[in-house]
Amino acid sequence: MLKVDAINQYYGGSHILRGVSFEAKLGEVTVILGRNGVGKTTLLKSLMGVVPVKAGSITLDGQDITHLPSYERVKRGVGYVPQGREIFNRLTVDENLRMGLATKPGASQVPAELFELFPVLKQMINRRGGDLSGGQQQQLAIARALAPGPKLLMLDEPTEGIQPSIIKDIGRVIRMLADRKTMAIVLVEQYYDFAAELADQYLVMERGEVVQRGLGKDMDAEGVRDRMAI
Repeated sequence: MLKVDAINQYYGGSHILRGVSFEAKLGEVTVILGRNGVGKTTLLKSLMGVVPVKAGSITLDGQDITHLPSYERVKRGVGYVPQGREIFNRLTVDENLRMGLATKPGASQVPAELFELFPVLKQMINRRGGDLSGGQQQQLAIARALAPGPKLLMLDEPTEGIQPSIIKDIGRVIRMLADRKTMAIVLVEQYYDFAAELADQYLVMERGEVVQRGLGKDMDAEGVRDRMAI
């Protein structure tokens, strides 16, 4: 579904991403791990078109999207849940979800399935986003990204600042979505146990490069936890 080939990205004179390549397959969770500052968030922003890549290519479902603006990538099926959630605090839950449908025809309805995945959102449909707890906001951010029916869902540290019970709920939804084999999922994460439980494949980044990769089931045996702790 997603093929990333040797992308490079700079902030000023700093070389942030260095020849990053990987593939994310339909029906699988690809986990990207690494300590703070190694380029994980920049990688997702580059895939989303928030920041431009200087070299390399990004292909989604056989189409080159390397130089497309973000809104065109959304139209082609990219869903993005940014670090920090970035919901609209003054809009209601319903209005936030409708923002996720911005690329769809005006009469499009919020999919009922979103409320099956995250029942709390239905209970709080008319409450402003800024009045929700951190965990509820994270569920809203994920639901907003799912609203248009993406082929690729990218999540940037969805467990950050979230209570354990909601982390479990989010993990359950991610696994369920992957098992349907209707989308590929790319998950950036620092919480090792959460990542290891979900990963079909993993990549470890250091200093803007992928330094280790493998199957999720082999993460413990291949010393990924120790590498994260260094």
